Order: sequence, then structure tokens, then C-alpha cells
Amino acid sequence: MREILGRRRRLLSRRGDSGPQLIEAALTFASDWQWPVLPGVATDPRGGSRCGCPDSECTVPGAHPFDPGLLAATTDARMVRWWWGNRPTAPVILATGGRAPCAVSLPAAPAAQALGDLDRLGMRLGPVVASADRWSILVKPYSLEQLGELLYAKDFVPGSLRFHGEGGYLALPPSTTGLGEVRWERAPLPGSASPWVPDVEAVVDAVVEALTRTGVSAPEK
Repeated sequence: MREILGRRRRLLSRRGDSGPQLIEAALTFASDWQWPVLPGVATDPRGGSRCGCPDSECTVPGAHPFDPGLLAATTDARMVRWWWGNRPTAPVILATGGRAPCAVSLPAAPAAQALGDLDRLGMRLGPVVASADRWSILVKPYSLEQLGELLYAKDFVPGSLRFHGEGGYLALPPSTTGLGEVRWERAPLPGSASPWVPDVEAVVDAVVEALTRTGVSAPEK
């Protein structure tokens, strides 16, 4: 069992892997870490940047659940094997909240600045997921009430900041979506237990400051 877990972790640490590595990553998330996952909708075979869902104007092509829906997310290894056995290149989608981490995401350029700010403050960070346009900092699960109180205390919250909480989702490495590769900017540390993640309060201040400083305050279209 230890050898199998070690093989999964090596796969998770690589960048650019796909195909067979997706099922190994999905099994690590679901079975080892108890993060509920499900396969994402594929990109349209007629165009790599288009989503395979019926929405012709989908803003997250290939990076969201469709069939099955989000409520089907599971930690059952048998279901994970069946899904990716039939859809080996499907993106791995995390159902955020509940037993799984939530996330705070922001545009890629100010995200790098925010991480630098947190490093200078000596703040401990967990995994960070990066895609072409956005980075997502994984945080401990939070309630809508907790998030509301946190944001209410701010004078200004940039519209480009997104929160992936209960009922939300996030594509995980080594998925490939219509926007390109999903990778670890900061990979989980090796270990059989679910990776440590910080409280949402611990990262929001630096993230809001970074977005405000760089002028990335409006929501993207």
C-alpha cells in the first residue's frame, strides 16, 4: 500500500501529465485525502478552447461538472475508477466545502504578488492551484455566514476575487481544460493524510491588498 501511495504522490508532483495520471490523482484526492471529486465536462472535440456543455458562451470551458452533476461528487474509489475508466481524460473536479477544502481565487498576476506578500509575513500556506488565468489558494472549509462577516468588515472587496465554498467546485491538477493546463503552483507536501490548509481569514487580507494595489478590481467578462 505504501508503494502505491508513493507512486500516486510522484504523479501528483509532475506538471503536464494527463490520461492515466488523472485517475491516479483522482484516487489520491478521493480515497487517500477524502476529498469528494467527480469528472468534469470535456472540451468540445471540434475546438480545444470550447466547452463540451450546451452553453456556447461557457466561461469555464471543460473546468466544471455537467453529467454527472456536482452532487454526485464522491470519495468512493470504486466510483472514481469507473468514471475515469470510461472517461480517462476528464478533468478532476473538486466539490469544495463540507469535508473538502474551500478556495480563494484571483487573477494569476496579482496572485503571485499576494503569495509573495504572505511569504514575507511568514504566513504558512497550503496547496495553490494554478491555471492560465487564475490561481486558487486552498483554505479550510468556511460557512457562508463566516465569509459574509469577513467581507462585511472590509471597506472594499475587488470584484475579481472569487470564493469557492460550499456548493462550489474547482478543477485540480493534472487536469487540462479549455483554458489549458491546471497545475500545482505550490504542490501538497508528501504524506498520506489530507494536506494542511490555512484559515480563510489568514489569506483574505493579503489577497484583497494585492488586487487593490495592482488595480485588478473589476470582474472579468
